[in-house]
Order: sequence, then C-alpha cells, then structure tokens
Amino acid sequence: MPTHIFSYREPSPSRPGTGGALSGMKVALQPNMSVRGWPAEAGSKALERYVALEDATVVERLKHAGAVLVGNTRMSELGFGLAGDTTSRALSEGHADCALVTDTLGEARVAAATAGLWGFKPTYGIVSRFGLIGLVPSMESYSVIAANAGVIAPVMQVIAGRDERDFSMPDLAIPEFRLDGNGGDAIRHVAVLKESLALLSPEDGKAFLPALSRLEKAGFSLREESMAEFDLFRTVHQVVGAVEASSSAGKYDGVRYGHRAASAKNWNEMYLKSRAESFGLTVKAYLFQGAYFQFENYDAFEDACRIRARLVKAMENLLARVDAVAFPTQRKGHPADKAETVSRIYEAFLLTLAANVTGLPALQIPGVAGDGAFDPGLQLVGKRLSDARLLSAGARLHR
Repeated sequence: MPTHIFSYREPSPSRPGTGGALSGMKVALQPNMSVRGWPAEAGSKALERYVALEDATVVERLKHAGAVLVGNTRMSELGFGLAGDTTSRALSEGHADCALVTDTLGEARVAAATAGLWGFKPTYGIVSRFGLIGLVPSMESYSVIAANAGVIAPVMQVIAGRDERDFSMPDLAIPEFRLDGNGGDAIRHVAVLKESLALLSPEDGKAFLPALSRLEKAGFSLREESMAEFDLFRTVHQVVGAVEASSSAGKYDGVRYGHRAASAKNWNEMYLKSRAESFGLTVKAYLFQGAYFQFENYDAFEDACRIRARLVKAMENLLARVDAVAFPTQRKGHPADKAETVSRIYEAFLLTLAANVTGLPALQIPGVAGDGAFDPGLQLVGKRLSDARLLSAGARLHR
C-alpha cells in the first residue's frame, strides 16, 4: 500500500467473520478520526506523535459492522481544504472501497468530483462527532466518498444514529438509508439558483448544462429560483468558521500532547513558541482571522451569526417549494488541491459552502455533467433529514 497515499497503514487489518452489514468492506479513514493505537496527528505538527487512546464512535460502529480499516490517507492540516489530501487517490487506485472524510467547506464533495466519484455529506447532527479531531464544530461532519451510491447507503446506515457521548447531537429521527426512493416522498422537483450559475464562467456553464438535461430526461422537474443573499454564504462561513477554528485550536499548547518547542526559558515562552511552530501558514492565517473577530471585532461575528440564521431560513423557504437544489460542485480554474491561502480555498469551495452553513445533506453525483474536458460535477442539496431520498435520487439519475 503506497506510503505517498497513506500516512499510516494498518499492518494486519482485522478481518472479522461474515454477518456484519459491512463485512469485508475496506474503509480508509483520515488521521483526525480516532482509532485506538493509531497515530492521530490530523495532518498537523500541533499533534505531532499523538496516538489515539480510544475509538471514535463512528470507528466503533464500523468495526462492529465488519468493516476492514485499512489505514489513514493523507489530509490537509486539520482538514481545512484539500491541499495534500490523497483520499480520492486511495479509492481510484483500489486501495479501499470507500473513505470517510471530514467535510468542513465541501471537501468530500469536491474531492469526489475531481476524481469522478460519489461524495455525500449527511444532515448535520445525525452522525456522532465523538472522537473526531475537528476545527469548525458547527459546520463539519463525517462524510463518505465511494465509487457508487450503493456503497454509501449501507455505510451511512451503520454510522448514523444517536450517541450519548456526543452532547451536541440534536434529538432527531434518523432516516433509514434505502435506495428505493420511488414512493410519494421521492425527490421530483429540483431548483437551480441563478445566483450560483452567475458564478460560472461561460466554459463552466456549458459543462454544467448536460447535468440539467440529464435531470430532465430522468423525470425530474426543473425550475429556476433566486436567493438574493447567496453571496453571503462565503462571508458567514469564513467569519464563523475562523472564530470556531481559533477557539478549537486553543487546546494545542504543547503542554499535554503534540509539538513542544525546544529551548524555551519559561512556560510562557514555551507556550508561545510551541503555538508559533505548530501550525502551517494557511491554518495560522485562518486562526489569526478568528482571533481578530473574537477579540477586536466581535460585532462582526455576531452579525455573521444573525445572517447565518437568515440564510438557514431562506434555504428552508426554498426547500418548501422544491425537493432539492442543484449546484455544480466545482469550477474550472479554482483547483482545491492547489489552494494554499484562505482566500483561494474559499474560492475553490464557493459552490459547496451552503450545505455546511445550513447543515443540510448534499450529494455529489459523478458522470452526468462535463463537456469532455472538464466535469464540474452535479451536487444536490436536500431538505433536512432527506438524506436517503438524496441517495435514491442519485441512483435514479444513474439508472
């Protein structure tokens, strides 16, 4: 198993007996997902040599269902963006049947679109975050990348569900993940936001047209809708996300675990030097932005939270008129794996941020868009808890 793809390889993956729902399925993880005894450095020097002490809830459930955990793929620092991420390569080269990815800005969907794979971000709150080394708690979630929807559904059936160790989980009725979707609650009416299409170049727009045509041919009813404040998804995510990241990263102080600077004269200097050395430039810039909004411009953070509530309501109102909203997943000229500044990262994920800000489920569907040279992907964002219906709609589109 190539080391340029995996940061850690399980030398002898356990192969449980048959009978589990995922028996024998090879699953790759990221190194911010705790597996007891595995390195859990989350792609950051801040967690240098840290080894997980117990399994994350999701990992426990995968093991119990008979999945074979093959190792950790490489990831961007603390899961912010896709620079250095190798998850899609692990799948494309056959090292795993599916992979779990932290989706903070849309990483699972964009990585999947780039490699012609399926990427699914569930409704926020239906999968426990216990054991996840996170960065932006209110907008990130475990997500699944796989070669087909038929793999994603059983994985979601296993990992979704209440967990008493995650006190942030709302009391939700977890959907049952089946790929029938032919009943009265099937997705039929799909909206396209003119503001999202306006973000596309003429070349990108041309490449996205086949996806819309494919939807219509598969029996979906399309309609154009408008959301006047669509451009604020980026602003809200960046302000709220940076503040949450700054707060989340406060625990990386070099005292209890992770990197500790050498040659410090006292504890205060050790703390300052360790923090300065622990993060890469991109994450450091993001944390500085968050500290600014926390301590110098808190009014802007409060405004962003109020606008976020307004955007959540706007999406709810839109999804009261239709069953799902269709977006391209990526834009040509904004490669996420090459984005290494905060601004460029947000440009690369401009079309996926809405689902993270609102906590709605989103599915990247491969093979239905593109002009031969570039595939922008097709992303469906559905109503809260419509996860199973989204997967069924994707399967229906491919049938």
